[in-house]
Amino acid sequence: MIIWIRGAGDIATGIAFRLFHSGFSVVMSDLPQPTSIRRAVCFSEAIINKSTTVEDITARYAANAEEATEIMQHVEIALLADPAGDIARQLKPVAVVDAILAKRNLGTKITDAPIVVGVGPGFTAGVDCHSVVETMRGHTLGRVYHNGSALPDTGIPGNIGGFTLERLLRAPGAGTFRGVKKIGDFVEAGDICAFVDDKPMISRIKGVLRGLLPDGIAVTEGMKSGDVDPRCERSACFAVSDKALSVGGGALEAILYGLRKGDYEWKQK
Repeated sequence: MIIWIRGAGDIATGIAFRLFHSGFSVVMSDLPQPTSIRRAVCFSEAIINKSTTVEDITARYAANAEEATEIMQHVEIALLADPAGDIARQLKPVAVVDAILAKRNLGTKITDAPIVVGVGPGFTAGVDCHSVVETMRGHTLGRVYHNGSALPDTGIPGNIGGFTLERLLRAPGAGTFRGVKKIGDFVEAGDICAFVDDKPMISRIKGVLRGLLPDGIAVTEGMKSGDVDPRCERSACFAVSDKALSVGGGALEAILYGLRKGDYEWKQK
């Protein structure tokens, strides 16, 4: 069974991680020039580098449906530069998981596949998808809703080590991004992590740099461009996060629920 995941950032990668290890064939799609922050744990890097490995799973770039099929037959994840899904739809996936995390629906419809799962706010179960997976940190993280929507976006990232907004690195202006630090580097408050043209992007806290945009990306002022983890655990920069795995478990549950329900309804006919 083929599952198509829209998006290939860190949360989408956690979903792919769960589904792939559960025996599903996985194809993912993202922008031709991905803007993922936590690039060390994002399968979107396969679009740039042709292949990437996150923990024990490898994803490879596919230019078309035939290449994607061949990659999946070799028990790897296929990665498409196909944001509209024109190629992915040719593979006739049994389920679509929209993990773009745009906080709004960018075009996914409940008719896109037998099972359609929305991840995070912007989706309503029973309207534009069959189920929704919660992404808000807290007691409901990873929960599956078969009616209604996920909690609304607050604009404030989850609390890690006592920090929320302070963890984020945002572009100080519009221009071309250039990093001076690397993912996995330790930084102090006041350290310059990158430049946007000639404007420095400065860390507000001490920690380990677990996310940073690639060089050459065009950014807008205030665009999320990096992430500092105050827990200072360098190994966490290169492992799928607890949040991504939790959301991935919810997506797996939603798909298995849809398969069971569809099988039950078929047997009743």
